[in-house]
Amino acid sequence: MAEAEELAGTSSGQSSKNPLLTILVLLNTLLVLAVGYFQWQSHEKFANTPNVQDIVSAEMKKAMGTEEGQLQGKAIEEDGILFPLDGFTANLAQGDGPRRFVRLNAVLKFSKDSSEKEFQARKPQIRDTIISTLNSKRPEDLLQLEGKSFLKEEIRSAINAFLVDGRVIDVFYVNFQIN
Repeated sequence: MAEAEELAGTSSGQSSKNPLLTILVLLNTLLVLAVGYFQWQSHEKFANTPNVQDIVSAEMKKAMGTEEGQLQGKAIEEDGILFPLDGFTANLAQGDGPRRFVRLNAVLKFSKDSSEKEFQARKPQIRDTIISTLNSKRPEDLLQLEGKSFLKEEIRSAINAFLVDGRVIDVFYVNFQIN
């Protein structure tokens, strides 16, 4: 019986006499909390960073005279000249899986001050720009409605970058197929 009391006394005495273990547990807990805090801060910073679509939509609102999504006055439909393009077949960017391509028929709406002469002269450049833009897209990007809208804006701004007389107001898809 005395031996059992002696064993019980030494085992409980040793755990309370060893402060090194307690310090290591506290230090480890503080380290885990610090790592968690820094990960949370990193996540918050990443979540608050605007993506490309947010920036493009904000610039579009600014260009159209809108402020915080509210129209100032009435929306005005701008008249223009429609120029149909021949059909496109372009390879999409390679992702996982088989090669995919897109078939696209589009109509460009130019401003009234555009000349058909410039359109005819720049038709190869316009087609090359559209094909290059399509080649950079993945099928997953174009299967969503936002992806198709973003593609319209990319095409419009790319063509407007080299036009001299007039500008492209809108791009309309007549046929859009991904295989």
